[in-house]
Amino acid sequence: MVHGLLCALLFSVFGVIYGGNSSQTDKRTQVNLLKSLIYDNTKATVTLDSSALKQLIRLSSAASDSASSKQHVSFSVNLDYKPLTLGAGQTVKYDAVLINDGKGYDDRTGVFTCPVAGTYMFVADSLSYPGIWLLLKVNQKTVGFIHISSALKGNPLIQISRTVIVKLKSGDHVKVENLRNNAYVHDDLYSGFTGVLLY
Repeated sequence: MVHGLLCALLFSVFGVIYGGNSSQTDKRTQVNLLKSLIYDNTKATVTLDSSALKQLIRLSSAASDSASSKQHVSFSVNLDYKPLTLGAGQTVKYDAVLINDGKGYDDRTGVFTCPVAGTYMFVADSLSYPGIWLLLKVNQKTVGFIHISSALKGNPLIQISRTVIVKLKSGDHVKVENLRNNAYVHDDLYSGFTGVLLY
């Protein structure tokens, strides 16, 4: 039983130390603590240094606490029951909030304000008519276009989408903005904006 407990503990500590979490890399040197846990093959016994075990438990607990305390940031919004006809430079204000972990998205302005620095993925999609140009913007910089060519005949509604991955600082603003007048964005859950903190 002690052997099984030790294996489980060692597995969790090695998983934390070598699992790719950059904040834990300095703890690699503490692997030397494992040297005080000696498995004697000839006697099939485990000799245990209790101070080393206590240190391993502290390392494991600290890593678990830091992993679980990482803030989760994500939002997913769409247009619910009212289509939009947008003017040039107008921000798309999505009125139906499905999720807003981290409280970064403001449905009054249509702007996501980054609460935690990191690498984010954003997806903007729209059911629209030809001629629309939507911009995915970080602060004032355009990082993605969503467009349906006006050369398309028959004026059909078309579903379009764009995904980007960007690094953000706390306080950065991300939004979907219309480029030209009279852009139509269909409602009824067909058009939306989503973002998530990846790491």
